[in-house]
Amino acid sequence: MAADDISAQHVPPVSANGNSLVQSDERTPLLSNQNENDISAEESPLISNDEEQIVIVEEVKGFKLWLILFTCWIGVFLGAIDSTIIATLSAPISSEFQSLSLLSWLATAYFISNAACQPISGRLTDIFGRGPGLVFSNVFFAVGNLICGLAGDQSVMIFGRVVAGIGGGGLMSISTFLGTDLVPLRNRGVIQGIGNICYGAGAMLGGVFGGFVNDNSSWGWRLAFLIQVPLVLVSACLVAYLVRIPPKVSEKSYLARIDFTGVFSLIVFLVLLLLGLNAGGNLVPWIHPLPLTTLPLSLVAFIAFILWESRAKQPIIPVRLLLDRTVFTACMTNLLGMMINMMALFYVPLYMQSRGSSSTDSGVVILFAPIGISICSIGSGLIMRKTGRYGTCEKTPSPGLRIPAPHIYIQFVLLSSALFGVYTNCAVLALGIFAVLLQVASVVILTTLDENSPGWHLMIAFLLLGSGQGGMLTITLLACLAAVDHSHQAVVTSATYAFRSVGGTVGVTIASAIYQNVLKTELWGRFGDLPGAAEEIHRIRDDLDELKHLPDGWYDGVIASFMEAFRSVWLTMLGLVLLELVCISLMKQHKLHSTLSRSERE
Repeated sequence: MAADDISAQHVPPVSANGNSLVQSDERTPLLSNQNENDISAEESPLISNDEEQIVIVEEVKGFKLWLILFTCWIGVFLGAIDSTIIATLSAPISSEFQSLSLLSWLATAYFISNAACQPISGRLTDIFGRGPGLVFSNVFFAVGNLICGLAGDQSVMIFGRVVAGIGGGGLMSISTFLGTDLVPLRNRGVIQGIGNICYGAGAMLGGVFGGFVNDNSSWGWRLAFLIQVPLVLVSACLVAYLVRIPPKVSEKSYLARIDFTGVFSLIVFLVLLLLGLNAGGNLVPWIHPLPLTTLPLSLVAFIAFILWESRAKQPIIPVRLLLDRTVFTACMTNLLGMMINMMALFYVPLYMQSRGSSSTDSGVVILFAPIGISICSIGSGLIMRKTGRYGTCEKTPSPGLRIPAPHIYIQFVLLSSALFGVYTNCAVLALGIFAVLLQVASVVILTTLDENSPGWHLMIAFLLLGSGQGGMLTITLLACLAAVDHSHQAVVTSATYAFRSVGGTVGVTIASAIYQNVLKTELWGRFGDLPGAAEEIHRIRDDLDELKHLPDGWYDGVIASFMEAFRSVWLTMLGLVLLELVCISLMKQHKLHSTLSRSERE
């Protein structure tokens, strides 16, 4: 049933094949008995003006399911490529337009529009349908890349990145919603794991792809954008043909069901917050009017959003969802996890280059993270499919997965749980806790680094970091989906994406502030009394190449200063990852249903 098939009359909704129906409304309790929602078409009550009904399609299996998912993952892969392609193309693009200030805006414009689009896509596709939303995202993404490829000046280029970011944000989030619509929660982790691999592979190859095309084509960097356009348009056509997920049904018109105030306040909050955090200390000083204006205004917009959404009948993101313990702790786990991940991705390469390593060497080390993501995303999904569990500890032995570990390791887990106020009589090591412990181990390795640490330490650290990240993202998504009613699955997924976006930006901002302040303090403490120290310290902080041209007697002290600055970042990450461990430990276990209707009769 397409969106335009819905009439204003009291017509009970039917599934795509006419066989299954589940009714749910926006006022359904968070953890209501799903079985109470199972009704037949003959018994379906009339829909009141303020209520919506969802239609659950018959589960798609086999080749058709994989074809639909593969079509969505094309967009995910290309969107991930576009998010990192600027790493190697920003320099030639800025040179062609003769504007070094363009360098930072190329990434910032895409990131902000991408992050602002994702949280609202859940509610909008509930109204208009997943298929139309995904087609819209593909078309916007294609148009944005076409604008970039044909841009004649820097303003047009930035505009193209904004348009592509809007489309890319939809590609990421709506493909996740679609997986949940088509796959029962018990099997959902495996599908999400494969989606994470597509994203990780695209993000990993983005910089390499951009550099290769720029260096081996007469069209230069423009071809890297233009070559994506036909692929995305093909994906849009396949989506339009294959995806038939009915939207929620209501007597109210489309426009009447859109919470425009909520949409506006959420977008304003995210744009102002991310713009201020990205600009401060990066594009402009923190005392510049841009961050001093945008950050306070973002707080005002956030308060307005919370107040409005708590009263709205059909909100973009029902804020009461965050009152559920599992949803809140899972979202906070995502925020903290992304903070840690982005801090490592930005500052480990900087650490390596300060010791004389090349950018290629840094790239090789980072490659171990996607390997870990691939293994643990799929692995955690398979474990959840086999056991039906993702995290809670029980008094009695569970028939689920048992993870053997040395006695001292079990003691560490139990002691940590006791300190965090979490129940400690565990017969089974929680899957979510195990994933975050991998991240803890990674950060602990980083805290041991010095100027003489071997490179294989970093490879292990990134392998563990990626493993923990991949498992954590899959597990927390499943936990959020299982904790809420079926009607909220898209908006709660949007909420997790919003927390991830904010977490990544806040993490880099905090790391930058700590790194710069500690480095400045250490350098002034060692060399502040020497002649010409102010100019030399300024050059050292701005350009790592200055390490090759230091005055006599400076090198050892400068390297020691860098190591102290990096150690401060690692210790900050350690505190954050321990908070992440607390959050994921507080999640409750909810049933991972084996059917799309989430019926108890499975």
